[in-house]
Amino acid sequence: MNTNDLPREAAPIAFTLDGRAVEAAPGETLLSAAERAGVVLPRLCASEGLRPAGNCRACVVEIEGERVLAPSCCRAPTAGMVVRSDTPRAVNARRTVLELLLADAPTTNALKHDSELAHWARASGARERRFALRQVVGDDHSHPAMTVNRDACIQCTRCIRACRETQGNDVLGLAFRGGHAQIVFDQNDPMGSSTCVACGECVQACPTGAIAPANGAFARPSLKQVDSVCPFCGVGCQLRYHVDQNDRIAHVEGIAGPANEGRLCVKGRFGFDYAHSPERLTRPLIRRADAPKDPAAIERRDWKELFREASWDEALDAAAAGFRAALTATAARGRASPVAGFGSAKGTNEEAYLFQKLVRTAFGTHNVDHCTRLCHASSVAALMEGLGSAVVSNPLRDVAHADLVLLIGANPAQNHPVGATWIKNALRAGTRLVLADPRRTELARHAWRYLGFAPGSDVALLNAMLHVIVSEGLGDPAYIAAHTRDFDAIKNHVTAFTPEAMAPVCGIDADTIREVARAFATAKSAMILWGMGVSQHAHGTENARALIALSLITGQIGRPGTGLHPLRGQNNVQGASDAGLIPMVLPDYARVGDVAARERAEALWHLAPGTLGAEPGLTVVEIIDAAYRGDITAMLVQGENPAMSDPDAAHARQALAGLKHLVVQDIFLTETAALADVVLPATAWPEKTGSVTNTDRCVQLGRKAVGSPGEARADAWITEQLAVRLGLGWAYGIAPDGSGSGDGAQGIGAVYEEMRALMPSIAGLPWPRLWREGAVTYPVRDEQDPGQPVVFTHGFPMPEGRARLVPAALVPPAEAPDAAYPLVLITGRQLEHWHTGSMTRRSVVLDAIEPGPVVSLHPATAERLGLSAGALAQVSSRRGTIALPVRIDDGMPSDTAFVPFAYAEAAANLLTNPALDPLGKIAELKYCAVDVRPAAAQAATS
Repeated sequence: MNTNDLPREAAPIAFTLDGRAVEAAPGETLLSAAERAGVVLPRLCASEGLRPAGNCRACVVEIEGERVLAPSCCRAPTAGMVVRSDTPRAVNARRTVLELLLADAPTTNALKHDSELAHWARASGARERRFALRQVVGDDHSHPAMTVNRDACIQCTRCIRACRETQGNDVLGLAFRGGHAQIVFDQNDPMGSSTCVACGECVQACPTGAIAPANGAFARPSLKQVDSVCPFCGVGCQLRYHVDQNDRIAHVEGIAGPANEGRLCVKGRFGFDYAHSPERLTRPLIRRADAPKDPAAIERRDWKELFREASWDEALDAAAAGFRAALTATAARGRASPVAGFGSAKGTNEEAYLFQKLVRTAFGTHNVDHCTRLCHASSVAALMEGLGSAVVSNPLRDVAHADLVLLIGANPAQNHPVGATWIKNALRAGTRLVLADPRRTELARHAWRYLGFAPGSDVALLNAMLHVIVSEGLGDPAYIAAHTRDFDAIKNHVTAFTPEAMAPVCGIDADTIREVARAFATAKSAMILWGMGVSQHAHGTENARALIALSLITGQIGRPGTGLHPLRGQNNVQGASDAGLIPMVLPDYARVGDVAARERAEALWHLAPGTLGAEPGLTVVEIIDAAYRGDITAMLVQGENPAMSDPDAAHARQALAGLKHLVVQDIFLTETAALADVVLPATAWPEKTGSVTNTDRCVQLGRKAVGSPGEARADAWITEQLAVRLGLGWAYGIAPDGSGSGDGAQGIGAVYEEMRALMPSIAGLPWPRLWREGAVTYPVRDEQDPGQPVVFTHGFPMPEGRARLVPAALVPPAEAPDAAYPLVLITGRQLEHWHTGSMTRRSVVLDAIEPGPVVSLHPATAERLGLSAGALAQVSSRRGTIALPVRIDDGMPSDTAFVPFAYAEAAANLLTNPALDPLGKIAELKYCAVDVRPAAAQAATS
């Protein structure tokens, strides 16, 4: 055999297998070495990615000089070892083991689908019913996602290892003894009542179907398998769709993508039935003349109440005509363009690129933005200011190389679940976690130190840490001198921020602040991860400036296990931003004020010189405000739902309803689409081909797996058709059904190649290479470059290659609690739901697990307010009121409430504050003053 095929570079170990000379790498198992040599052995407890256990004995072999047979999955060969897999003793032992396991897992249950046990039994010639069947111990149907068939369990413990060691959830275990032993959830609870988070890792690991999807998906034959990318968060897990004879997704499994290595969460595993929802839009719609726009009645409307069906030609003509009318009316008055566009971070890079190109060229404006404005705009502003680049410096999985991780203002166990598994794996291996968050979230139990700081006091805490590092000389003078500028500004600024002075502000005692600051500065490698708890503030840019300074002055950047990583929320926030879906930049973050950048775009887009303006456009909240004033009269919205996602949602809904012309492309009649004049039915993620870029800067290919319902069309096709009707000579040849090919000559590939021409970051990643490799991390300079997971290794894209240190001002939240509104409201996501819920709430499993909104309160706060678990509470701010049940959560800080924003019937953003960060223009969605009281009491006093 060729030693180049060895799994890792090392001196090979020579041994004999079945009379042949074989080589293995040090530490490689006999099972793996045998498989590479062409000797295939049964295995059930062993699985790729799981620690070998050796407890099923289906893979035993005979080793010369040893009395008993050895499990090949957990034995490593030694030099000169003689191994036989083909002796009668070994062959008979393996077959007998499989026959015993068949008795443990009766055919009527365990083998009802083509399980691994069935496969190995057939391959080994094992006889069914040779041994008496084990007594059935009963099934568990208590969970909406998964069914437990205990009579099919062979106790291989793969599910336990998948749960505990891979996902780090610690739910599954082995209880009782001898013949009574069984796999249990928590303290032998029903699965549906346990702490199971329904990641389904146990389903993927189980070799018999003992734990399987509740919908019987494995029983439906898979006629087609398509590899793609999960659309539900920024982690970018790769997955495989199993498509049945009805062209529906039967089930999903994780595959070995760079971000997930086969792992998935509950959304990626069980959330794709939204694509087959009966509520999908299937034909273009035009608003009926007798259906006026009512911003107070937009929740889950039936389209027939508001619209009539139309042909694609009629709908596209109507959409284009409305935009032309708006432009003509404004041009006559010599005013700025009255049109704006909200693109989507839920679509592909190509769709984002086309959308921003359409707005800029057809509407003559940079008024184009997307949801990054509501999640990480302040992070982007600070990173561009300080480092000259807004990308993450290191991939999330670099936590495995970190001695210490500072995780602040983020809840990855809920929002980036697979990312959280890598964090938990690193902590198990010895990495220390500092979790800083007002809410005591799930990862707190794994943390070395938990810093439950007062909401809105991030800068006080971070500046106090900077004070310790500067005053005690814990920084990296050589790095500061070589790679930064303006250190004196930071040094002077943090003088007043002593831990003793900041402790009363942030609520963390001075000794703990000093301990954590020293640990961060002196760690061999320290990494900072943050989320929207840092960015969604009126002082979000200040928060990010402090984090950047913390990394730079300690030299904790530019190496594996270090750096700055703002966790991207939606699946393609990074890619949509890279593609130019931002009002102040063109693709690859070229400023619209940069003459050379505008000239490059004008030449590529065949525009007359000077066509593109130099003034940045309006951002999301600014566009809504302009629409409310009447300065923006027409909008194109693709896959966004500002009626739910924007702060002060009542104001946003009134602004949208007041538009003279609103065109929405979406897959459902969202709350925003209910206010549209024209609705264009789009394809869901599994129904189209295109690229996306995850939080790690990894460009990945999503592939079309199923057809779209009715007349739904791909967003890119819709954009091209609108462009043609608006007088642009586009001719990409995009397929209406969202399909793509690998040559890049036309269609989506041609769009990508045009986009690449404006993006030096992906210069070495042509469409055929992406089609072939499926995932490459940028920057990628040429076609031989494998990509660069770690950046800023030799400096920064700034003058003289030096990063700029910017002091972070102590800015209070825009709205403080008072006697009328005494509590602080925090908003965010839940594990089971995503964005505004338009997709996940139409998934049967996800909606069954979390069917309705709740307000989470600390037990003491709830008691003081006269509220108990399940009681209906009225939550009010200066902007609105919602009613929803109470959930008791002892991880909540006192006098604070948490409300998820995915529920239209209790929309959190009816309450939130639209106050903006002055630089990032992001709204303060994570902090506003509210009043919480029993709903009946509120009604009695109103």
